[in-house]
Amino acid sequence: MADALRTNAVREHRKAARLTQAELGRACGVSRQSIVSVEGGDYAPSVYLALELAAALNTTVETLFATGEKLEAQPDT
Repeated sequence: MADALRTNAVREHRKAARLTQAELGRACGVSRQSIVSVEGGDYAPSVYLALELAAALNTTVETLFATGEKLEAQPDT
């Protein structure tokens, strides 16, 4: 059931890129706390921030923020 609670794949992609939350925040122009909130699903990023996150993590917005069955179907990186 833990997968059902996951709302995005930002944390997984950040870890795969070997970035800290602070480093990703700096790359996107936001605070570490903003990254924590996005990863935890407490904050839905703006379109601009979603695009910045995708660029910094070398992926697409769709990959980071797919929902439901689409999220489960994403390949492991």
